Amino acid sequence: MTQALPKLVTFEEFINWLPENFRERYELHNGNIVEMAQPVGEHEEVKGFLTVKLSALIDRLNLRYFIPNQAIVKPPGKDSGYFPDVLVLNRANLVNEELWKKESTLSLGASIPLVIEVVSTNWRDDYHLKYADYEEMGIPEYWIIDYAALGGRNFIGNPKQQTISVCNLVDGEYQISKFQGSEIIVSHTFPELNLTANQIFTAGVV
Repeated sequence: MTQALPKLVTFEEFINWLPENFRERYELHNGNIVEMAQPVGEHEEVKGFLTVKLSALIDRLNLRYFIPNQAIVKPPGKDSGYFPDVLVLNRANLVNEELWKKESTLSLGASIPLVIEVVSTNWRDDYHLKYADYEEMGIPEYWIIDYAALGGRNFIGNPKQQTISVCNLVDGEYQISKFQGSEIIVSHTFPELNLTANQIFTAGVV
C-alpha cells in the first residue's frame, strides 16, 4: 500500500529531499510524496527477467538504447516524478534532456522508447495516473505487467487473469493490446522479442 506524506512539494524540493541511499521507495504524485510498497520477490523476478532479456536484445541488435539502474520520469509541467520498474532509454536523445546529467531525470517522450510498470498493490497508479502521464509525454510504448491479477476487472477481465497490457501511441493516444497465457507479446519497439506472457509472469522458469 502507498502512503502519502503531508505537505505538497515541488519536483525540485522532492529531488533535494530524496535520501541518497534510501531503502524505502518514494515517488512524487502531483506534489505528494508517496512511499511505495516494498516489492515482493515475484515482482523483482519479473523486473529482472525483462531487464536481462531486453538488454541482451539491445546488445545483439547494436541499438543505441540502454536500461538505467535508476532514473526519474518527470511529466513536463507537473510536480510528479516516477521510478519505473524497467525504463529503456534512447541514448541519442539524452543531449536534449536538461535534467539528465545532474539529476538522472527525463521529461521527453523521445528519450523513452519503452517504459514498463510491474503492477503492485498500487495498481490504480499504473492503470490511471501513469498511463495518462506517459501518454501525454508521448512515450511510444508502455507495458503494464499484472502478474498477480490485481487490476480492475475492466482491465484484466472477469474473472481476473494475469495480463500484460501493451500500450502503443497512435495519433497521440494509446491503443491497448492485451496478452495472456501462451500468447506472444507484440512490441513495436522490439519486434524481434520472442516471449510469451507466461514466460514473463514466471520470469522464464517455465
